[in-house]
Amino acid sequence: MPPVDDALSRTDGCSASATAEPPARSESAGQGGLRSRLRRFLGGGMPDRRRVERFLAQNRFPLVEHDAVIFAFHGEADAVRLRHFMAGVPNGQAFERLPGTDLWRLDLPLPPGTRFEYKLDVVRDGHGEWINDPLNPETASDPFGANSVGHSFGYAPAAWTDPAPEAPAGALDEMTVESQAFGEARNLRVYLPAGFAGDRTYPVVIFHDGEDFVNHAGLTTVIDNLIHRGEVPPFVAALSQPGERNGEYTDDPRHADFLTAELLPALRERFPLRADPAGTVLMGSSLGAVGSLSTAFRHPGVFGALALKSGSFIFDRRLLESRDPLFGRIADFVDQIVEEPGRLPRRIFIGCGVYEGLIGQNRALARFLREQGAEVRVVETRDGHHWQNWRDQLRASLRWTLPRDR
Repeated sequence: MPPVDDALSRTDGCSASATAEPPARSESAGQGGLRSRLRRFLGGGMPDRRRVERFLAQNRFPLVEHDAVIFAFHGEADAVRLRHFMAGVPNGQAFERLPGTDLWRLDLPLPPGTRFEYKLDVVRDGHGEWINDPLNPETASDPFGANSVGHSFGYAPAAWTDPAPEAPAGALDEMTVESQAFGEARNLRVYLPAGFAGDRTYPVVIFHDGEDFVNHAGLTTVIDNLIHRGEVPPFVAALSQPGERNGEYTDDPRHADFLTAELLPALRERFPLRADPAGTVLMGSSLGAVGSLSTAFRHPGVFGALALKSGSFIFDRRLLESRDPLFGRIADFVDQIVEEPGRLPRRIFIGCGVYEGLIGQNRALARFLREQGAEVRVVETRDGHHWQNWRDQLRASLRWTLPRDR
């Protein structure tokens, strides 16, 4: 396992020890000891409906203790189960119904600093329905919908993830690129920093799934804040979107040609961008990380740095037995990297959640690249394969990959 530059106890502003921001919910200290409160509630005899409703109204759920998260569900059901998205943590755990009530509870032990997404599987008449937690108003969106969000003791989003009135907002411009590689016109938006001027040159970051970063990871807000705080230089962000994502991002040469021979020249023609590799960055998450790595490999010397988040990489071919055939193409591509690692940029960010099924493959990539002499920063967060996890890594990834000669 490669060294981890950000320990799990201080994941770049996303844990209690790394941010001055208060937790998103009241912790145990602020709720007078949640378990003791629950014991008092249960110890007062058979609670009637009014007493149950009062207890639910006086607390925010899930309840957060130092060593566990306590879920509740209120309603008639045959069974209630927790469905989360954390690899390595038992899933489908059953809630316990409090005798004589329609109140259900489940205690889930979790390490401090954990953020997670989940649903409740409510079973009635033999039919299970996955729903967001009715007692929890906090949700996170993704391209497929939304999940309920929970956290253990000590997690809070960093201050730079929320809109700051004092941070000037950048602008979003629109452009169209006629692609010979794909035989179609491709529309995309481009983020321009506040105070954008034509008499200076800017670094550029091309984001795979850029619109998803905006919609589900608050990208423009984060960039506005980081530039205003002086943590990154003003830069231009190209928000690229794929056509057929699964095929395009898994080492399709057309995708690499589009980004390097069509999109990048079009960006430089329209905006005053740096022409050197050090000022040219690729970023992607999940399959977008594979697309970033593949593009840089096919066109060496174009990009000076890569930011790879939760990459769907396959080093161990034994994993292919239980995965979609598209992972076979990824494994073939990874084999090419092992044969010719010198084609890749020397500065690379790799981020992943410890509750992701492919974290071992991301660690293997980081270890391999470091052995080849690359400068690799690894950030592991207590999170899963989610857009807000990738949001929480934006500061570290942009600071590592953008040029430091401000």
